[in-house]
Amino acid sequence: MSDCPCGSGKAYEACCGPIIDGTQKAATAEAVMRSRYSAYVKHAYTHLERTLTAEQRKDFSAEDTKKWSESSEWLGLTVMRTEAGGPDDTNGLVEFSARFKANGQEHEHVEIAKFEKSEGEWLYAGMLETHEEPFRREAPKVGRNDPCPCGSGKKYKKCCGSGR
Repeated sequence: MSDCPCGSGKAYEACCGPIIDGTQKAATAEAVMRSRYSAYVKHAYTHLERTLTAEQRKDFSAEDTKKWSESSEWLGLTVMRTEAGGPDDTNGLVEFSARFKANGQEHEHVEIAKFEKSEGEWLYAGMLETHEEPFRREAPKVGRNDPCPCGSGKKYKKCCGSGR
């Protein structure tokens, strides 16, 4: 018995193995997420395709997945949080970090993955797009020779803009 690549601390045969080989369904969105990571490590491409929604399957390339999986050294999975995705839910989110080495360089893939349950099976439905609003300056920019906005009466460059 070997440790499961997903980092659960369980043996592969008691964790992701049965989900990947199809003898057991993933009970939660997190469980299918962990099994998908382990499938990359174990080169189980059928499982990766099988656990995609129909929409996600349209863009799946077994050849590209195989190339990426086999050319990478998988360094670890960290699940940061889950939202819903339990046995009685139909949708869930799993935020995770997958570390890997490719072309001699370490990389970290961080994602908030969406999952949907369809006919009793949890499926990967894509990633949550996070759009952070850019910083917008409400007041006009203070020039070096303008009066300091702190009200000191000094020029900005001699007061708050001096960098001291």
